[in-house]
Amino acid sequence: MILLRVWSVKFEMSSNCLSIPAAESSACAMVESVPESIHFPSEEERILQFWKEKDCFQECLKQSKNRPRYTFYDGPPFATGLPHYGHILAGTIKDIVTRFAHQSGFHVDRRFGWDCHGLPVEYEIDKTLGIKGPEDVAKMGIAEYNKQCRSIVMRYSNEWEISVMRMGRWIDFKNDYKTLYPSFMETVWWVFKQLYDKGLVYRGVKVMPFSTACNTPLSNFESHQNYKDVQDPSVIVNFPLLDDESVCLIAWTTTPWTLPSNLALCVNPEFMYVKVKDNTTDKVYIMMEARLGALFKSESEYTILDKFPGKTLKGKRYKPLFEYFIKCKENGAFSVVLDNYVREEEGTGVVHQAPYFGADDYRVYVTHFAGQYVKDADKHIIKFLKENGRLVNASTFTHSYPFCWRSDTPLIYKAVPSWFVRVEHMVEKLLDNNGKCYWVPEFVREKRFGNWLREARDWAISRNRYWGTPIPLWVSDDFEEVVCVGSIAELEELTGVKVTDLHRESIDGLTIPSRCGKGQLKRVSEVFDCWFESGSMPYAQVHYPFENRREFEDTFPADFIAEGIDQTRGWFYTLLVLSTALFGKPPFKNVIVNGLVLASDGQKMSKRKKNYPDPSLVVQNYGADALRLYLINSPVVRAENLRFKEEGVRDVLKDVFLPWYNAYRFLVQNVQRLHKEEDVQFLYNENTAKPSDNIMDKWIQSFTQSLIQFFRAEMDAYRLYTVVPKLVKFVDMLTNWYVRTNRRRLKGESGTEDCLWALETLFSVLFSMCRLMAPFTPFITEMMYQNLCHLIDPALVEEKDSGSIHYLMLPQVRESLIDKRIESAVSQMQSVIELGRVIRDRKTLPVKYPLREVVVIHQDPEALRDIQSLQKYILEELNVRQLTLSTDKDKYGIRLRAEPDHMVLGKRLKGAFKSVTASIKELKSEQLEAFQKTGSIVVDGHELHEEDLRLMYSFDQMSGTAVQYEAHSDAQVLVLLDITPDQSMVDEGVAREVINRIQKLRKKGRLVPSDEITVYYSSEPAGDYLDKVIQAHTDFILATTKAPLKPYPVPKNASVIVQERAQLKGSDLDLTIVKGAAISRAPLTGPACAYVNLKVSLNNKQQEGTVLLENPKGDSKLDVEKLKMVCRSIFKLNDTPLAVFSGTSELKANSDLLALSGKTLSVTTGASPKATNGSDSVICPYINLQLVSASPAECLSGDVGTLLLANPVGQNGLQHAGLLSETAKVFGLRGRRLKLYKDEDLAEEFTETSLKTLNTKTLYVRVLPTTAEA
Repeated sequence: MILLRVWSVKFEMSSNCLSIPAAESSACAMVESVPESIHFPSEEERILQFWKEKDCFQECLKQSKNRPRYTFYDGPPFATGLPHYGHILAGTIKDIVTRFAHQSGFHVDRRFGWDCHGLPVEYEIDKTLGIKGPEDVAKMGIAEYNKQCRSIVMRYSNEWEISVMRMGRWIDFKNDYKTLYPSFMETVWWVFKQLYDKGLVYRGVKVMPFSTACNTPLSNFESHQNYKDVQDPSVIVNFPLLDDESVCLIAWTTTPWTLPSNLALCVNPEFMYVKVKDNTTDKVYIMMEARLGALFKSESEYTILDKFPGKTLKGKRYKPLFEYFIKCKENGAFSVVLDNYVREEEGTGVVHQAPYFGADDYRVYVTHFAGQYVKDADKHIIKFLKENGRLVNASTFTHSYPFCWRSDTPLIYKAVPSWFVRVEHMVEKLLDNNGKCYWVPEFVREKRFGNWLREARDWAISRNRYWGTPIPLWVSDDFEEVVCVGSIAELEELTGVKVTDLHRESIDGLTIPSRCGKGQLKRVSEVFDCWFESGSMPYAQVHYPFENRREFEDTFPADFIAEGIDQTRGWFYTLLVLSTALFGKPPFKNVIVNGLVLASDGQKMSKRKKNYPDPSLVVQNYGADALRLYLINSPVVRAENLRFKEEGVRDVLKDVFLPWYNAYRFLVQNVQRLHKEEDVQFLYNENTAKPSDNIMDKWIQSFTQSLIQFFRAEMDAYRLYTVVPKLVKFVDMLTNWYVRTNRRRLKGESGTEDCLWALETLFSVLFSMCRLMAPFTPFITEMMYQNLCHLIDPALVEEKDSGSIHYLMLPQVRESLIDKRIESAVSQMQSVIELGRVIRDRKTLPVKYPLREVVVIHQDPEALRDIQSLQKYILEELNVRQLTLSTDKDKYGIRLRAEPDHMVLGKRLKGAFKSVTASIKELKSEQLEAFQKTGSIVVDGHELHEEDLRLMYSFDQMSGTAVQYEAHSDAQVLVLLDITPDQSMVDEGVAREVINRIQKLRKKGRLVPSDEITVYYSSEPAGDYLDKVIQAHTDFILATTKAPLKPYPVPKNASVIVQERAQLKGSDLDLTIVKGAAISRAPLTGPACAYVNLKVSLNNKQQEGTVLLENPKGDSKLDVEKLKMVCRSIFKLNDTPLAVFSGTSELKANSDLLALSGKTLSVTTGASPKATNGSDSVICPYINLQLVSASPAECLSGDVGTLLLANPVGQNGLQHAGLLSETAKVFGLRGRRLKLYKDEDLAEEFTETSLKTLNTKTLYVRVLPTTAEA
């Protein structure tokens, strides 16, 4: 389980979080700080709670109710089992497309549906109650049986709802549809009656796939849903000819249990047959010439006696295996018939026929094989054949065989009476309607589905079961009179009985009087195949045509459906058949077909084998967004199969979500830094944002708009498989290219204006990205948006309620920002950087170590100009001093050479490998350059490809550059790195290593860039290489870390955050980070705070004193009125009106006092004073106070202040006892214990009782920890 420290997000926000007037609230203050780490599943749970509290899904539907309708049909699952990855995948596709439709300006009703009838439910009850057949159901009664079925129909509905909602899918469970609702069943009757009235329903007897476990026939398409490779008995049986019993026809079968019903043998009239003698046994057989190998291993084992075409065998009579059907002999049974279906690929060319295998045949088995399951009877039948001399050969045979899709038992083929819907006559119309549907991927429409439609057979819609919608046909005993009922009202009219439920127990007893004198008509016993019900869902879910007639007709066909590829022979097929038969048009316009999700070993996921991780645990460990993105960014959305691997979900977190989250965090950090350090409030409005002239800003904006353009076009075409890889690549471009190359700008290192440009660009891109990704990853986008929304100018928001990212419309393409030239230029730059990184990796040269030069060689001068325009990024990312551009690689003496891949070519070429290897090594540079472009080359007559050769660069020794450069290239550009060692660069690399250690230690201490810290270091042995490097690069390290770097010792009173000791370059490096920036200050030459001297002339009395205009520095600043109040207090002037003069000019209320700091002011009752010359130095004794390793109270920011030791002059002298309390007052630290020191390192505590020696000195203040802090 990946656990990244949990972030507690606050969602107590107004439902219209964007409508807060900027003037009333500081946006930056409202933005939550984003912690360094996150546990995505926990965040998703919080978002789910937020959606629930705000009822966001219903709010979405309310907001869109007046928009154009977008119709979506949800195929109904059974709730008798738990949801698996197939359901999660299909649900995710549906959720993405319907969310996208909403964001595109449509109203999308999303109703969940439940398949409640049919074999899945009945099979569970049969297993639970031990029901073996119809007799057991008859004993308990249909009413009780159906009651039991009804009780488990919604067994797992709660788990389904929890699972679906946890995956972030928005769908309506309250307004669902169930196939057992009387309204749904009534529409199914209406659908059937329409077909009946059109003459499309008939009763027939056909050989059908039959499930012995479920005791019912299956439709042709159901039998194709579950093929398995099985091992069956393979027997060859002899059939002696009646006219010569020494000659036997021999037939092959893998179903011995059908042999008791044999009535004929079939041969191909066109193929050649032989009469052949077995040289070992002297027995004579007739078989197909092409199949002799099925019985004999070599020609010496047999002698051919005669050869003839199959048609000459027509009518030949043979001796039956069993006597059960001997009476059929008079009607031509037990003779040879002809048909071209007999093939020459398997068997003996003689096929045994059991055409009347059916219900009666079970009764005649009583003689030999009574009560045996057909497959169990095989071995007993084989024994019987052997004992009676009829077995020629017995072995086993592995082949693909159909199994019941529900009970997972082998199907048999059996002639049973069934009700059919005619399909074969409308194949062309089905193909035509299919052509009007848009399929993704397209090949499914033409191939898999199209081929299935071309071979469509009449559909057996009846099931000999109980729990389902009864077929509404009332018939006479002889089936001559048939009444089809199409509604509840019609049933009431015909029977005179009012009904509220349409299940068998409610209507089987109802009869309809015959109009032809045939007594009472009774309902046929069958119920509908549940596929007929799901195929009727477009109409039945809205009770059409009994209700919602106009609403349905206005929105049919559906805009969109989606299911797995197995539904080409299921739901997709039944939907199309019924809509074509009813309305002559397709049931849907667009369909996405997904492949199957398999276990990691390529096998089907199996609960029994436990070969896949539990979906709920995967979501619990990694989150639903990660699982959604993993599934959607896989071959499964192209209708191919996916081998599910849990590490793939984990990689989505690591490679997509965490980089994206870090970019978002970095944005918020720097918005807050800008507000804190420069008092600039960030508020985004794309309409008023000033266009940036930075090329990387322009690039990412262009790239974003190109993505939006692509996204809209591809999503409109339902091609999720092209969209998601682009979105994932975009995360990489944003985090690993834009943010990485612009970190310094975003941190404000290139000035406030440039910082704002970069922040606006990053915000714009993240905001667009959140809206684009919202349908795919609804949780992480909501989480980010709920914080980012505070930084959006309310004037920008068009939506009335913008309380959720999912209420917002998709961003419009801003084509003016698209610049393909810049996109191309940055792509060239990325190629250069990536090639340079490969060289560094190959030579084990970390990027921390600078190199002298990178040379870029390209044949296109325009490409070189593009690369030149992005020089600073290349130099920075590759950490090189100089970029050189050239079109001439010969100037650098570069040559290509090739080495063969010994393993690949050795296996393939075998004996020729040695000579081809020699020729490969002789290939010229020009030949290899051509190979680079085309990807193939012919060597000694063998075509070689990219995987066969490794290309390497060498340098012409004559050029003198061989030692200097290392090269790498792609198809267009060649990059050379100068890897010659240089001591100054090595030193800088070591300094970068130190920086790296400091930054990692910062991270370990959970510090953010705006935290003020000091770094202390020690490198032992002192004076060694590492120590010298640090001393020489102190300014370089400071410029990067933005934290003072000081040598040990760490002050005793320092508040240590984190400490670490490590080995680096043979030295022991000790690093300690402490709170507060220990900035070395120049000694103060006067009071730390601004001040004025005062001469007070009142009542012929003169006094002098000093007033501090601020204290501590930067805080508690005085204006003129406050100055007068302080003056009255110091000089005890009570409420005397005062006037303050600078020279002869009276100070006004708005006069800037700080500008007068150090001056002498005159105070009178109003009369202008005589000009006086006062001292500019402070006239009262004072000390300065410096707060060390602590901060002042929250309302203050200054850490340096001033105390006057007497005021007025010669009066109110400060005593030692009051010194600590007055110091505490200055910094707002009343109640805290303080100690005063004479030195900054807090080595010498001030303990003297006399303060006279302190005048003009500085005392250092240490705040002692509280009990809680200690």
